[in-house]
Amino acid sequence: MPGQPAFRTPSPSPFQSLAAREALRLEKRDALLRAAVMMFNERGFHATSLDDVAASLGVTKPVIYHHLGNKDQVLFACVRIGLEQLRLAAEQSQRIEGDGLERLKAFLRRYAEVTMDDFGRCVIRTPDEVLSPDARKEFRALKAEIDATMRAMIEAAVADRSATVLDVRLTAFTLAGALNWPARWFRADGPMSAQEVARDIVEMLCAGLRPAR
Repeated sequence: MPGQPAFRTPSPSPFQSLAAREALRLEKRDALLRAAVMMFNERGFHATSLDDVAASLGVTKPVIYHHLGNKDQVLFACVRIGLEQLRLAAEQSQRIEGDGLERLKAFLRRYAEVTMDDFGRCVIRTPDEVLSPDARKEFRALKAEIDATMRAMIEAAVADRSATVLDVRLTAFTLAGALNWPARWFRADGPMSAQEVARDIVEMLCAGLRPAR
């Protein structure tokens, strides 16, 4: 109307929203963790410096301190991600259709796939004595939880007669030991994918668990 100022569409705010800032923070944190875990796996914890990790991303070491903390905290953040992936694999495999042995095989396949990826590989390659006492305690507790879940799944397969084992504890140690080794020799550019390696190893291991007919 005459005499009234024309309506102007507000220009975009130069300030990021809270959600956008949080998304950017998580993106930076993930990039730092991915760079760190690759170096830990390739060089080992003691031979890796935070300066090297920072330089690989074109940032400074204080950036890592800001997002992740010191070197011990960075390592524990990496192994914790791997352990959480294994725990999630156990939870998901228990919800699939099939008998106890099929659920166990699903978990073992995913277990192997996780340990051939960066964070799972870090779990296998990290001796717990390099962690701080508090982190070591939590690390061992999380590993024990995964071990207990594997034993429970073996027991369930025995209970529904889809598997036969002589000793649940020894079977769990044998399966975990065999599935941990690909973390040391698997190469993503090799002749087989992680999924193919996991599938074939699990089939070989579980062939001995099937009841005699």
